[in-house]
Amino acid sequence: MKYYALERKENKADLYIFGTITSYPWRDKDRDAYGIVQELAELDADELNVHINSNGGAVSEGLAIYNVLKNSKAKVTTYCDGFACSAASVIFMAGDKRIMNSASLLMIHNAWTYGQGNAAEFRKQADDLDTITQASVNAYMNCASITEDEVKKMMDEETWITAEKAVEYGFATSIYEDEEKGVNQSAQMSIRNKILSVSNLEMESIDLSEILQVDSDEIARKVVELLEKKEEKTSTGWSAFFNGGKK
Repeated sequence: MKYYALERKENKADLYIFGTITSYPWRDKDRDAYGIVQELAELDADELNVHINSNGGAVSEGLAIYNVLKNSKAKVTTYCDGFACSAASVIFMAGDKRIMNSASLLMIHNAWTYGQGNAAEFRKQADDLDTITQASVNAYMNCASITEDEVKKMMDEETWITAEKAVEYGFATSIYEDEEKGVNQSAQMSIRNKILSVSNLEMESIDLSEILQVDSDEIARKVVELLEKKEEKTSTGWSAFFNGGKK
């Protein structure tokens, strides 16, 4: 099965990256990054949906595809349909909207390679791997709401990330099922974090007996619903909340 397919529908296109991101197209009878990049660069579409289910592959190929998607004039939406691991997780970061399915996973880790040679050559390889890994870090940090040190720690530990955590960390903007229900998952997570980030000093002035039974997720959900209703009538719903009431 080919890992890459591109389907055009008038001013929209669907890109499928399913399987290993290969750098050996002649062996796998598939496409390398050069062919994909060339086709995407010539693509005349207003919207591009990128569906990903891949364990990753060659980091050079993944970075090339990521960059051409980031530079595309089309509105790019990436979907994690199963796994987006390693180089595939970098491609996922290229979306203006990055949507996880609830039963999908990201996996991020450091670049690795095989090697041979003397001690000096191995030391150079280690330094080169750090540089190669940093390119992926930069892609994650274009999206992440956590610090670079936190991202690097997760990569050191080869971390698997659920849909909910992906939204919390900023790697994803929403979860597909919540999009279908009309719930802005990213906004809900932001509201929930604000609720949970109240300082101890502020908490001392609150009667805890009145809120001990309150579910912060439920509060966030209700706030999202109310703001979405207000947004339908005015232009100040979300902007009023996130900008301190300023239009």
